[in-house]
Amino acid sequence: MNHDLDLFRSIVNELMKEEENEPVLQPEAPEALFSKLNIHLSEEGISDQEFGPLLKDLVLHTPRTATRRFFNQLFGGRNSKATLGDLLAVVLNNSMYTYKVGGPMVGVEKEVLKQSASLLGYPAEADGTLAPGGSMTNFMAMLMARDKAQESIRAKGVEGSKMTLYTSKESHYSIPKNAAFMGIGRDQIRYVDSDDQGRMRADHLEKLIAEDRQAGYQPFLAIATAGTTVMGAFDPIEAMADICEREGLWLHIDGAYCGSVIFSDRYRDLVKGANRADSFSYNAHKMLGTPLSCSLILVKDKRWLYESFANDADYLYQTDGDDYNLGKTSLQCGRRNDALKFWSLWKSVGTRGLAEIVDRQFELADHALQYVKNHPDYRVYSYENSLGICFNYKDIPADLLCNQLYEAGELMVGYGQFHGNEFVRLVTVNAGNEKSDIDLFFTKMEAFADKLSTSKV
Repeated sequence: MNHDLDLFRSIVNELMKEEENEPVLQPEAPEALFSKLNIHLSEEGISDQEFGPLLKDLVLHTPRTATRRFFNQLFGGRNSKATLGDLLAVVLNNSMYTYKVGGPMVGVEKEVLKQSASLLGYPAEADGTLAPGGSMTNFMAMLMARDKAQESIRAKGVEGSKMTLYTSKESHYSIPKNAAFMGIGRDQIRYVDSDDQGRMRADHLEKLIAEDRQAGYQPFLAIATAGTTVMGAFDPIEAMADICEREGLWLHIDGAYCGSVIFSDRYRDLVKGANRADSFSYNAHKMLGTPLSCSLILVKDKRWLYESFANDADYLYQTDGDDYNLGKTSLQCGRRNDALKFWSLWKSVGTRGLAEIVDRQFELADHALQYVKNHPDYRVYSYENSLGICFNYKDIPADLLCNQLYEAGELMVGYGQFHGNEFVRLVTVNAGNEKSDIDLFFTKMEAFADKLSTSKV
């Protein structure tokens, strides 16, 4: 084990040097890369003398998502305390379904959930769990909403009138997948119109619910988004909560991207009314910089976690009470300890430190937004209070510019579409960046784009 830990440290040190020298790895075609790397598995193993260099080669050829030039996805950066917690979770290798095998790690997870629920403004009977990604936490919320609406479903399946759910046209792509998985069906999703900033229109939500009731459907769920994938918009939670309470619908808030604003006094009002939702999810691996994956779902009334996910298993639950047997409130049985890395970060910097991480990202976003607003060669599509800065430069097609930047190993940044427009989408979720890194992004992008334009003439 000590030999392998020395190898690990050696490879990480080499990776960090390479990240400084080459923050964006120039991509290779899959066929060329896989012919270069000996990833083929065979009957016989290889020696340590071969294994070490191969593992290092594999790591050094992997895209670098922790550097200051990575703006492509809704995660990025590397926090040392959170990374330490994740490494220890791997070494300990606990599964989080019972206190018998989780020990104090069960308390760590429960504390993270308890404090998150408190920040949200949930009552004492709230609870939650961790899951591998926002798609899964959305799925769990959708299942609980379904089971509350038809409590016979768990035994007999969906019966009677077709059940309908409501979400913004800008919501996450996991929702139609989950609707198919849970037996509701993709066709029973009603996509609510959004305004010119990408926020759901509550008046259209109310209209669709009324139309479905008139047609004999059973509306049961509305999903608000706190940070839409492209525009970073926040749906009007208070207005949606009014409608859901009046109509008897479960309200879930998909805060996978930007739900972490609950930590910030300055930006918490972006999810004003979240305490009225039946469930709320957020990803600590996005705005808070915890290693992938670390997704939390919180439920106002923990009864629904047990109603949907608890199942007796004498071979598993043999000691202690249900409060410490976390498998009773999880979709999974075997489950890695994703709480420790988040707890390590939270414990080391405090709630105030997490607020500073959140605030920092908005400061970087505002810096980028002001730059493109004040530069005549840019067309801006973004608004205030979004971590995604959307723009076009000199009318160069966004897909062409982003793909060419990637292929040249200059920058990793993506593009998106909204209301018929396609644009570059700069994401500022790496709180380790400085404003100078944002400035450098624009300097490099402009120089590359101007060179690209010249070569096309």
